[in-house]
Amino acid sequence: MTDIWFKTGEATVLAAEGQYTDAMPEVLIGSVRGPVGTAFASMMGQTAGHTRMFVVRDLNQLVRPATMMTTKATIHDLAYVELLGGVVQGATGDAIVDCLIEGILPKDEADELCMIIMIWLDPRCADHAELDLKDLYRTNYEATKLAISRAMTGSPSVDELIANRRSVKHYALEGVVDY
Repeated sequence: MTDIWFKTGEATVLAAEGQYTDAMPEVLIGSVRGPVGTAFASMMGQTAGHTRMFVVRDLNQLVRPATMMTTKATIHDLAYVELLGGVVQGATGDAIVDCLIEGILPKDEADELCMIIMIWLDPRCADHAELDLKDLYRTNYEATKLAISRAMTGSPSVDELIANRRSVKHYALEGVVDY
C-alpha cells in the first residue's frame, strides 16, 4: 500500500513562436484508496464540453498509474477532440511512462496510484492552418513530466514561495500590482 496520498503539481512549457501549443497541465497524484482515487472514479462518464478519457499511449496501451485526463477549456469541435485524443494524449502517456522509467514515479506502486491531469489545449490550436504537431507533442510531453516531477517532490516548496514572493509575479499582473 502506498503512502502517496495527495500530491499536486503543475508546469508551463511555452509554444514555439507563431504556435498556440502552450502546455499547462495540472496534476493530482494519490492512492487509489484515498481522496484522489475517489475523485478519479467520480470522473467516469462525460461532462458536456469537457471530455474525460483515460490516458493511453496507443490502442490497448493504458498507462500506469491509471490516469484520467480532462480539459481546462470547453471543447467546441471535433478537430479539438482529435488533437486532445491524439497528439496530446500520446505525449501525456509517453511522459508518464518515462516518469516510471526515470524513477520520478515509483514503478512498484504504479497499480496503487492514480492521477488526474487537467490539460490546457488552446482552442485556436485546432483551426490553426500551420499547426506544428511536433511542437504540440513537445510542449505537452515536457510539461507533463515537469508537473509530475514537481508533484512528487513538492516543488515549489513553501520556503521557495516565500523567498520569491517579491521577485515572481503572475504575468497578468504586470502593470496592475506594484511589487
